[in-house]
Amino acid sequence: MRTEIGRVTWPTRKETAVTTGLVFLMAAMAAIFFFVIDQVVRLAVRLVFAGGF
Repeated sequence: MRTEIGRVTWPTRKETAVTTGLVFLMAAMAAIFFFVIDQVVRLAVRLVFAGGF
């Protein structure tokens, strides 16, 4: 086990910071994407049930 742990390549502080930043960026982009999709679906459902079509 100690030999295997010695073979592990640990990320640098910079690599960790960049990766963490990318994770937060992708999470924010996903949140915005799903918010927009939710609003479009909400509008479509309102139009259908209000007799807008």
